Amino acid sequence: MPIERRITNWTVLTLAFTSGFIIMSIELLGGRILAPYFGSSIYVWGSIITVFMVALSFGYLIGGHLSLKAPRLSKYGLFFVAAAITAVPTIVFGDALMDWVFLRFEDPRYGSLLAAMLLFFVPTAILGMIAPYSVRLLVEETHHSGRVAGGLYFISTLGSALGTLLTSFYFVLLFEINEILVTMAIALVCCFIIALFVDGKVVDGRVIDRKVESKG
Repeated sequence: MPIERRITNWTVLTLAFTSGFIIMSIELLGGRILAPYFGSSIYVWGSIITVFMVALSFGYLIGGHLSLKAPRLSKYGLFFVAAAITAVPTIVFGDALMDWVFLRFEDPRYGSLLAAMLLFFVPTAILGMIAPYSVRLLVEETHHSGRVAGGLYFISTLGSALGTLLTSFYFVLLFEINEILVTMAIALVCCFIIALFVDGKVVDGRVIDRKVESKG
């Protein structure tokens, strides 16, 4: 396997692991964000899980369609920075938005559902686009697609498990919720930068190899 291909594959797997980590971390933080207003009953957690699952479903669908159009790492990185940008309103206006919803919906079922939708749907949907796009970047031959998809979801789910464990066991005890969210947003921006950097290096490497081949 060419070195450029190996670099691309490891980059995609690392970023997919990171996205899985962040998705579950934010989902757990959602319970802490909604709890002061709507409690932490099964209604609240049901709302959070529903919103995340629906958002991810739309993300998988849209990401699959986008992966058909000349996929490359630089476009892949845009998902990460877009998720970071759309998470900013949650960080900056989260409390004001929760106050607005709480004053208008006393029922914790519908209030928590609306709040979770407004706070988390868009960034989670964008993060959901990463998985199918990752598969497209990794697949070279169609008869290997099943193995590639299995390996990718293995890595991504491991990231989700680690994000769940670290967030619930340590992060929420050591840091404020907004501090964790800001760190997650910064991590997403870093993923974007890494994708751009590696994409540029891989393209440059291929150009150099072609020039050497043509001279030879």
